Amino acid sequence: MNNFVKQVMRWILRLGLLAAALIFMASLLFAASLVLMLWLLRALWAKLTGRPVQPWVFRMNRADLWQRAYRSTTPGASRNQMPMDVIDAEVTEVTDVSDVSEKRR
Repeated sequence: MNNFVKQVMRWILRLGLLAAALIFMASLLFAASLVLMLWLLRALWAKLTGRPVQPWVFRMNRADLWQRAYRSTTPGASRNQMPMDVIDAEVTEVTDVSDVSEKRR
């Protein structure tokens, strides 16, 4: 009798995990199909109004994020105030390179 109860509990656990996985997969498919339908409606509206279809993108300026994080860790720096110490540098074009030798093939 004890072995029978263990077998029944194993099957109940397996069926429960299978049902959870199927529900999770169905929810992912539903969410993906919802996003696809929204994108298709947006593309259809763009075509009907004569506009180009713009892709959905997430734009991120990494330099700005780095500077914001670096400024926030600088001791004594104000968050709202930009640094005022700008160094002027003269830009010169380097055209004479003497330490490069030609490679033979």
